[in-house]
Amino acid sequence: MTQAVSVRLDDEVQRALRTLEASGMSRSDAIRKSILDAAAALRRREALRAEVAALEADEADRREMQEVASLMESLRAEG
Repeated sequence: MTQAVSVRLDDEVQRALRTLEASGMSRSDAIRKSILDAAAALRRREALRAEVAALEADEADRREMQEVASLMESLRAEG
């Protein structure tokens, strides 16, 4: 099902839309793609945030990271 949406575009958004249209995209396609891209980026950020939280909560993983950091520090050249 399709649904029409009305939005007010400021100067910055109008310039961005013209750039997308200049690439050959229709206005509707540019707007749809932009919304889909923004939603996908948000999902990626949320997934990354969840992954970081899981890693931070993993005591064994944190211990291993500290061991690796200590090893790397011990191998570092002085000076």
